[in-house]
Amino acid sequence: MTRKILITGAGSGFGEGAAIGLARLGHEVIAAAHLWPQVTALRLKAKELGLPSLRIEKLDLLDAYDVKQAAGWDFDVLVNNAGIGEGGPIAEIPLDIVCRNFEINVFAPLGLTQQVVKKWVAAGTRGKIVFVSSMGGLFSPPGFSAYAATKHALEAIAEAMYGELQPFGIQVQTINPGAFLTGFNEAMAENAFRWLDDDINFTKRDAMRRLVADLIGGPGGRLDPEDMINKMIEVIPAEQGHFRNVFPTVIEDALKKHQAEMFARKI
Repeated sequence: MTRKILITGAGSGFGEGAAIGLARLGHEVIAAAHLWPQVTALRLKAKELGLPSLRIEKLDLLDAYDVKQAAGWDFDVLVNNAGIGEGGPIAEIPLDIVCRNFEINVFAPLGLTQQVVKKWVAAGTRGKIVFVSSMGGLFSPPGFSAYAATKHALEAIAEAMYGELQPFGIQVQTINPGAFLTGFNEAMAENAFRWLDDDINFTKRDAMRRLVADLIGGPGGRLDPEDMINKMIEVIPAEQGHFRNVFPTVIEDALKKHQAEMFARKI
């Protein structure tokens, strides 16, 4: 079945890769990029690849005019992929940084989704909402909790929305990537060093570097993003499948083990 798909945050990384892959399969894809330079570059790439079904548009989720325009586009699958990551110890990270992470990763996609769902319900559209969460939506490692908290919030939203929208024939799924080497995780880790100060913070910069190395410094934190993109291309247009889609399987198994350990943890 051919779908009409809107993917936010499609100017790079998983979003761009999934948009191109889905268009190659014949789906009508709107790849929404945050910045005009990304739009221009991706339009050129789509032309070079010969993908007329790949439409590239600008969408800044914090721009009310962009969002209003996007809500009016014709699509039956919304992939909430746009997001940013903030690293640093949650006991010390400035609250304005945490708030901005929530604004972009949680409140902005929720706002767009509400507009889209309202339109679909009124029109009787049996659409599909996909939230790109993270392995961080199911555990919260030291040094990355601000980002993980936003993904935990998406998990809560998706779980409730799944039940709320079932009577209207609208499906809800999450996709939970592991630590793939797209540059996103590395940028998130580096973000902490713009405010961490050894003269002020009790968490020292060297300690943060060790946390980063332990989490994403090895092969397990540098997985091939093409594998995840292929999984997204499989999940996004499907009419049947799991509500939660953690990939790769080794990460799913590790997260299940972690959840069990949380019930047994003592202080």
